Amino acid sequence: MNAQELHAEFIRLRDTGVRLAGALSEISERAAVYRQLYLESGRNHIFPLIAAHGALWARGYFAFGLKLSQLLSWQYALSARVRRDQYHSLAVFLDALRNVNRRVCADTYASYHFVGQYRHHADAAETIGPRLFDALSRVHAARESGRDLSDTDKRLVFELHFRSEQETVVGPTLATAVPELRWPLVRFFALRPVISFAYFPRGQRLWFNNFASREERIANGLKAFSLAAHVGWSATEAALTSYSEPPSRLHSHSELKFGTIE
Repeated sequence: MNAQELHAEFIRLRDTGVRLAGALSEISERAAVYRQLYLESGRNHIFPLIAAHGALWARGYFAFGLKLSQLLSWQYALSARVRRDQYHSLAVFLDALRNVNRRVCADTYASYHFVGQYRHHADAAETIGPRLFDALSRVHAARESGRDLSDTDKRLVFELHFRSEQETVVGPTLATAVPELRWPLVRFFALRPVISFAYFPRGQRLWFNNFASREERIANGLKAFSLAAHVGWSATEAALTSYSEPPSRLHSHSELKFGTIE
């Protein structure tokens, strides 16, 4: 396969990932995809495990945002039109965040399977970038040999994957979506989430002064990894069942398993 054909294959895998990731509201479906990728990697690919927690936590965050907007809508009690416009801007913003999660899920699915199938191809690394390609190749080498990567290696893979998604998906989307959220008070709260994933030790939180800050997102993402490593990977995985709606069972897992894509 030449470079163009390899790129086309990655796009095909990503299209499959988009379909598996479901509609914007199907968060538990994405969590199921993430969890299956984690299991398929021999529990070496930590990014999808923590991303599953992020997706399930975000459901409550979205619900809170909607309730908060109802409380704050008194500001526009004298103008139904303005209130309607502000609700619309919030809905667009929340959908942008849901779409980020869907796109990241599809990319995670595609990059994992692409590297697994083409990691010995000389030109394949250019499709997703040499550093991430090399990191995911380590995951597949460990999977094939039945080894557990060290936490140091797991952190390296996580960080490279996390930074890649922040650069290519999350950052550009937020740069467009945040200015469109024209409800000042709601935007103030929306950009200052306090995150507590189910596996966090009691009292631990991820605090944001500005969720639009790439540096803050990366710092908190790495802290989320460190907390997972501290409590243990088994406990972190088990905590997925603690959310109000844990990862759902997909109608078919066949497409999620390595090497079974037709």
